[in-house]
Amino acid sequence: MTTRSIADQGVGGQCERDRQPGLTPDEVVSVISLAARAPSLHNTQPWRFRQRPECVEVFADLDRNLTEIDPAGRELMISCGAAVFGLRLGLRRVGRLPCVALQPDPAQPLLLARVWPAGHAARTPAEADLIAAVPHRHTHRGPFSPGEVPARLLESLVTDAAAEGCELVFITDLQAVARLGRLVRRAGAEQRANPEMSAEQARWVRPLGSQARDGVPATARLADARSRPHLAAPQVTGRLAQRDFGLPGTEQPGGESALTTAVLMTSGDTPADWLRAGQALDRLLLRAAARWVFASLQSQPIESPRHRRAVRVLAGGNGFPQLLLQFGRANTAAATPRRPLAEMLVTD
Repeated sequence: MTTRSIADQGVGGQCERDRQPGLTPDEVVSVISLAARAPSLHNTQPWRFRQRPECVEVFADLDRNLTEIDPAGRELMISCGAAVFGLRLGLRRVGRLPCVALQPDPAQPLLLARVWPAGHAARTPAEADLIAAVPHRHTHRGPFSPGEVPARLLESLVTDAAAEGCELVFITDLQAVARLGRLVRRAGAEQRANPEMSAEQARWVRPLGSQARDGVPATARLADARSRPHLAAPQVTGRLAQRDFGLPGTEQPGGESALTTAVLMTSGDTPADWLRAGQALDRLLLRAAARWVFASLQSQPIESPRHRRAVRVLAGGNGFPQLLLQFGRANTAAATPRRPLAEMLVTD
């Protein structure tokens, strides 16, 4: 699949003949640095980038795959898809129009995408908003603040998902939200009871004061998660339980109820669908963050085939659920640490 643009996500053959001169070294750094701010499961940052004269390539880094929690690599592909969208947005930051080819070479299964510049154009105001939101976009695990999520923003999130070939389904029935809450708690308990899954997660949890540039920092975890098992239950009506990482953090439970619960769906369940879901995820999270609305992600039930089927039913039964999200107002959090650029580059 070859695509171009951010705002319209047009699809067609123009990209191949619209190839333009490559990026300058400074532009490469700018583009990849923005892409590296993408969301990823447990902040594993499971991507690597290779600069070619005419493009930037995205590779999966299997050393960062969570093989117990994510044996099929679905969440790894979603994370890398988010980085692909970051490359597209990075090209818009330097005034270039992006084109993308997903999984361009069957002989290189770890090569997930090629992104290249095709022409020049000034950023649109909407693109500028997304770029400005990159530094403060974060997965929100702490309390939500009072304030409404505008209906117009929710409509924009649906449009963003559709532009990336996905569907964002809002769960408005309170009983359905309560059932989702039970699924989240049940799936979380099953993972905690699994020694292999618990050990794998623990390898990505960083203690307070850690200087690690990846993994889940204390600022992104609930306080007293180990000594207060009741944190596995929602503290406010409608809020889905946050993942218990086993080590206490600095985020406090409670706060306002989540204002909106949603499921990001794809029509298929192939690696290409997962890459599209990742692009949709980064796009809609940035759209929300530009309006100071943030999302918590409860992936536990999606990581279980049995519970994932139940989420699919609650979301209407059409398509495949890739992510379970709740949106609400919040103050910005500390920036999640990122690996140095040199660690993410593939050199020939």
